[in-house]
Amino acid sequence: MSTVLVTGATDGLGRALATRLAGEGATVLAHARSEERGREALADLLDGAGDVRLVVGDLASLSAVRALADQVPDRLDVLVNNAGIGFAGGREESADGYELRFAVNYLAGFLLASLLRDRLAASAPARIVNVASAGQQAIDFDDVMLEDGYDGARAYRQSKLAQIMHAFDLAEELQGRGVTATALHPATFMDTKMVIDAGVTPASTVQEGLEATWRLVADPSVEGVSGAYFNGTREVRADAQAYDLDARRRLRELSQRLVEV
Repeated sequence: MSTVLVTGATDGLGRALATRLAGEGATVLAHARSEERGREALADLLDGAGDVRLVVGDLASLSAVRALADQVPDRLDVLVNNAGIGFAGGREESADGYELRFAVNYLAGFLLASLLRDRLAASAPARIVNVASAGQQAIDFDDVMLEDGYDGARAYRQSKLAQIMHAFDLAEELQGRGVTATALHPATFMDTKMVIDAGVTPASTVQEGLEATWRLVADPSVEGVSGAYFNGTREVRADAQAYDLDARRRLRELSQRLVEV
């Protein structure tokens, strides 16, 4: 059976995905920000019939991301970078001093993939799935941390485009090692806590997003598909910057410096 790490598994899409995968017989490493939060939110899954194991780490801290990676066993078939922060609220910084949405939505997944890629390759065929968004905005490399005229929506969209660029890079880096990398927009404004707390009226359900995400995580029909971005189940083009090799190189080199890998 597969072993799947799902970040942000305490509610919304992540919880729905963890629940479905556990019901299908997978070993699910369900990530929570803290032990207390995880035990409270995932009590029924942790005590249920499926093999669900709690792993913890605050993705706003790179040292905590490294500690999270240490909790992952040698066998890992799928990494799902799902955890994220929405666009509501003002500018905040991570424990490492980086713009918070960039740090949590993107940098944490970048570091996790770097730390876990050998375990994924050893478990091949394996998959990396970045849960991104149709809301994308080109990265301004002169002000990546958005210190000049902060806007939460811009921060969110930039971080989501970075996730797609990361997936495309991973697809190239891991080609020939049996690991695929994809990104997707699961559904528009699902009825999640993130959307509701932002004061947005939901336009779709978590179930719709679950179907699209599960497909990239577990459906045999997409085995071998890599370096692609999907809107739901349909492969589409991302923002133009995702196909700019120089921009992707700049983002990759910046990210390596920031996370020190």
